[in-house]
Amino acid sequence: MPAPQPEADLALGAAAGLDPAERDRIEAAAFRKLVQHLRARTDVQNIDMMNLAGFCRNCLSRWYQEAAAERGLALETPAAREIVYGMPYKEWQAKFQTEASAEQKAAFAAANPGH
Repeated sequence: MPAPQPEADLALGAAAGLDPAERDRIEAAAFRKLVQHLRARTDVQNIDMMNLAGFCRNCLSRWYQEAAAERGLALETPAAREIVYGMPYKEWQAKFQTEASAEQKAAFAAANPGH
């Protein structure tokens, strides 16, 4: 999987002529829609997301936490996960997480060596 490009290289919104503040508002709205969608799709397991897309809810919460840290804000992992999951992580696991199949585990191991 190719490494993500640095934010400066992406020039998000530049082609559309967006100023940085407007771009940030649009990106924030898109993020909120993504989180809303993931909260509603409790049938989609994190391992499936990792196997198909290379990221999951935990990745998204970690990126959120890292973005906060880059801005000098301390955000603990449980709080970041609750932002993404809409509830404490342990509660989400108990309600919605299913046991991964042997096939899912094998696909994860093949796609994410050392993870």
